[in-house]
Amino acid sequence: MSKKTIAILTVILAILIDQISKIYVKTHFYLGEEVTVFADWFIIHFTENNGMAWGFEFGGKAGKLFLTVFRLVAVTGIVFWLVKTIKNKIHSGVVVAISLILAGAIGNIIDSVFYGVLFNTPKGQGIATLFSDEPYGDMFFGKVVDMLYFPMYKGESFTFFNAIFNGADSWITIGVILLFIFNKQAFPKEEKEIKKTS
Repeated sequence: MSKKTIAILTVILAILIDQISKIYVKTHFYLGEEVTVFADWFIIHFTENNGMAWGFEFGGKAGKLFLTVFRLVAVTGIVFWLVKTIKNKIHSGVVVAISLILAGAIGNIIDSVFYGVLFNTPKGQGIATLFSDEPYGDMFFGKVVDMLYFPMYKGESFTFFNAIFNGADSWITIGVILLFIFNKQAFPKEEKEIKKTS
């Protein structure tokens, strides 16, 4: 299988898994609902944010728009990086890593750009509807869906890991880890020719 095919399949599969899981949770869970998958170690907890980790925000609507535009620019850079990596015939592990980072970025961009006009926000504890006649926002102002919660330890006054994230975030994290593993192939050092003088 060619590196180009590996990249395309990785990006498509990763985006599909991310979006299917988000759409399923958004159309089957009410906001704040959670289901325990494995003790306190793994919980599906539906929450939303405006696009930054841990729900941080800046600059209101202008900040939200800036963040989305910045992501679009970043994705363009990642695409160029991926194309260059494939052309230079660099290790397939690096191709997969960059493809996962690209897929993760695109996954969250889809939420930010389109979810505001695709879904409604039901009153009370209702469940959102896809392709609603009364969408909750405008284009570029959608909220990112998060649901993966791995507290590992959840006591009364302490939770070991309290971040709630999504598939797209996972792909970016896995991609970065792979870049560390294949760092010599991803960032090859230029060999300097040492001229010996006699």
